[in-house]
Amino acid sequence: MTTATRQEVLGLYRRIFRLVRKWQAASGQMEDTIKEKQYILNEARTLFQKNKNLTDTDLIKQHIDECTARIEIGLHYQIPYPRPIHLPPMGLTPLRGRGLRSQEKLRKLSKPVYLKSHDEIS
Repeated sequence: MTTATRQEVLGLYRRIFRLVRKWQAASGQMEDTIKEKQYILNEARTLFQKNKNLTDTDLIKQHIDECTARIEIGLHYQIPYPRPIHLPPMGLTPLRGRGLRSQEKLRKLSKPVYLKSHDEIS
């Protein structure tokens, strides 16, 4: 790891700890704030310890970019947890009652429609 990269990583680590000192939960409740602060600290320590022996500069840059993105997303949306990106449409909604029928209708409508080629039509 180069000196510049090392300084950048240590700067991110310090930035996270400064962020934790100022963190307030979106709900405004003290219990939520404490839980979220603890989560941020544990997540940062775990990931930095896991990646401390990396030597590939491209992989290090990728992790630096990911860390910066998570910090910015957390600050913007006021959530410390990573955003679920790869979920199907309405993947977090409960599957019970009338909502299930409407979800099924929406899923059927959102399926891609493939057009037949000109040869298949004739």
